[in-house]
Amino acid sequence: MKKRMIIILGFISIALFILSLSIAVTINFTPLYAFDIGYLSISESINMSRETILLNYRVLMEYLNSPWVSELAMPDFPSSERGLFHFVEVKRLFLINYSILLVSGIGTVSFIVYSGKKKLHKRFLSFFRYGILLSAALITSVIISFDRLFLLFHQTFFNNDAWLFDPSTDPIIRALPAAFFMHTFVLAFGLVLVLLITGYLFTKSKIRTQSRTRSQTSETSQLY
Repeated sequence: MKKRMIIILGFISIALFILSLSIAVTINFTPLYAFDIGYLSISESINMSRETILLNYRVLMEYLNSPWVSELAMPDFPSSERGLFHFVEVKRLFLINYSILLVSGIGTVSFIVYSGKKKLHKRFLSFFRYGILLSAALITSVIISFDRLFLLFHQTFFNNDAWLFDPSTDPIIRALPAAFFMHTFVLAFGLVLVLLITGYLFTKSKIRTQSRTRSQTSETSQLY
């Protein structure tokens, strides 16, 4: 019973670690937004230079990422109280994700060490297979019906409608089009998929190596 619980908690830790790591990388991957400024014609749509937009975006991200930054003041984008309140909630989610990343990272390392001692590699293969299928399905869903998923995301993580920005009072929303958020979702789940595939291939290679080693050991023992 104890072993079963350790295995369950171990795989939960790995799943949370992979997801939170992918989210952390995505939200800090400024090159994606820099690319979208041109790809989505953001600069032209709000009549602002690329450099100015990026400056304000970095100010926003520094606020969202840093517990010690208590006030958001973008130099070229005024914010309403409603808008600032939403960013407080987003900041809270960012910090929760980093906390999950830290705790699940410790749990993942501990479980990997435990799994090595208990020879649980084959269980990892099943975990990675199901994870790969689920991630591929999520990426497909994001591409096909992003608007619905985006709405569901906000209804799940926010108990208000402060996220529905008014461009006249919170012009930053014009610099953050829905297509950009779709790209971030695809990138996050894409990273999850890459990590799962990497884990699957590494585990399979590990099993083959162990099998080959056992076979060679058996043949050697038979000679003597």
